[in-house]
Amino acid sequence: MGYAGPVLRNESVKRVIDVLGAGAGLLCLSPVTLGAAIGVRLAHGSPVLFRQERPGLHGRPFFLYKFRTMREPRSGEDMLASDGDRITPLGRFLRASSIDELPSLLNVLKGDMSLVGPRPLLMRYLDRYTPEQARRHDVKPGITGLAQVRGRNALSWEEKFALDLEYVDNWSLLLDFQILIETVWKVVARKDVSHVGHATMPEFMGTRAVDQACA
Repeated sequence: MGYAGPVLRNESVKRVIDVLGAGAGLLCLSPVTLGAAIGVRLAHGSPVLFRQERPGLHGRPFFLYKFRTMREPRSGEDMLASDGDRITPLGRFLRASSIDELPSLLNVLKGDMSLVGPRPLLMRYLDRYTPEQARRHDVKPGITGLAQVRGRNALSWEEKFALDLEYVDNWSLLLDFQILIETVWKVVARKDVSHVGHATMPEFMGTRAVDQACA
């Protein structure tokens, strides 16, 4: 991918597209959102929304909204270690269909996220990135991104971060449009929802530097 030029890399236009796209998505998909909210309330109880602090542009924290897909941990059950066991059948469907992501359109309207960009991960990962990997925060996080349409959770962390950086270095309105179109196909196909042996992805523990590996 080459330099796209100032018109196709206009951040103001990208923001307008984000607002219009998120607003239209919330309006058009309101019956799906309402149905999902009722289903989550009946299956998982209250609250309906999962709310968690995530790093946004330049690593600044914001609260991400999604539909809950897991039951509460039982007494003595580790919250992180039991992720795969705590996902309910409804939760698996919401994740596979990406319906659990619909509340994140509110984050786009608020300006915390964009429709397209690197996925917002966990706050505790910030200290585990290499300086190069940390550049994924040079743009707003997105609901979908290059890594999501090129393999999603079937990729390794290093492959995901490489695609995130490819997006950071080459983003354009045209690339965003291509990613959004590919995302629709991925959602319909329900491909690469989880990494082998995990509910979604294993925890990112950091990438060992090449120099250390070769020492």
